[in-house]
Amino acid sequence: MSARLFAASVAVTAVVVVAVAITDLSFQRAVLLAPVLVIGVGALAGLVVFWGRIGWDSLRRSHHPRLYVAGGLAFVALLVVLTLLGVNLPHE
Repeated sequence: MSARLFAASVAVTAVVVVAVAITDLSFQRAVLLAPVLVIGVGALAGLVVFWGRIGWDSLRRSHHPRLYVAGGLAFVALLVVLTLLGVNLPHE
């Protein structure tokens, strides 16, 4: 067995185990849905790489990249603090 095949088998097994742990799927059903899970994880990874590269390129070309990074981190910190405090924002 080649190293690439072994790595792919481990990755698919990890995806199935994580899917079973996160959802209420049985292990047999998750194994049956393994191709769909692998395609979904691959599509999600592709989107993350695509938008990450676009964001990185946009950040590099901006005039004040530190300001944008600081603003984004401040926004994430605000969301974390409000979540920890248990604040529920009103729904429309």
